[in-house]
Amino acid sequence: MEEDMKYEMMIPAGITGQILANVMDKFDLEVKQTDDGPVLYGEKETLENARDFIVKALNERIKELDQSPK
Repeated sequence: MEEDMKYEMMIPAGITGQILANVMDKFDLEVKQTDDGPVLYGEKETLENARDFIVKALNERIKELDQSPK
């Protein structure tokens, strides 16, 4: 029964629309609006995998920005 449980994960600040769209598509997650802001909604393991994807995508974006000409 626990497999059918759905969880919410806050969407961290700084997530681009492109990253969010990729997460929704790749992990088949929904975005729901709550009183505390938008959240990703899905199974626990899927949300954990999405979190790892988001962290990786943000770290790659930071590296891109660090390497841009100054």
